[in-house]
Amino acid sequence: MMNEKNKDNNESREKLIGCAKKEFLEKGFAKASLRKIAADAGMTTGAVYFFFKDKDGLLGGVISEALDSLMKLLDKHFAEDTESDLSVYQQQDGDHDEFAEELVNVIYDNFDEMTILLDRSAGSKYGGIVEQIIAKLDYTYITMAERYAAVMPGKHANKVMLHWLTHVQVDAFIHMMNHFTDRQEAMRFIKPVMDYLIKGWITYALEDDT
Repeated sequence: MMNEKNKDNNESREKLIGCAKKEFLEKGFAKASLRKIAADAGMTTGAVYFFFKDKDGLLGGVISEALDSLMKLLDKHFAEDTESDLSVYQQQDGDHDEFAEELVNVIYDNFDEMTILLDRSAGSKYGGIVEQIIAKLDYTYITMAERYAAVMPGKHANKVMLHWLTHVQVDAFIHMMNHFTDRQEAMRFIKPVMDYLIKGWITYALEDDT
């Protein structure tokens, strides 16, 4: 009996998530109706509160796995980059193709969830996710630049330029999502963009001590 109840609860929870995803995609978090989501799932709003506690919790149920996959990939990549010896690094086009492919796959495997997260989560606790990602990139890039500067006499990290490059990188992926629904077209777009951004980073990450 307990297994049947757990199965029913899992099915009800997944049905609510499916209906919520559709509603959040169509209306965004702020205008989405819990009453409509519950009705579409054949339940009452009480079921939403039972499974998710509140509207933020329901949004979390929709996007948490996609967000976790994205953050794990970013953390893995940045951990590898932070360990790189930039004093001997010679940039070549295609150096970051594997990372670009992994990132595109995470985004396009979870395209609806990523769309909600990046474009329709205003008013929720996830509404500042773009700024959080930018802050993560900023910290990583400044750390890398400071390590780079330590072996480059007369140079220091150009924090203003690094912050701008961080925004450009994040905006490039948002632009990709807005303009390419096909995964392969997205990859063809983003790979040279990554090469361009890396060249910019190597050229402008440091500035003279003057």
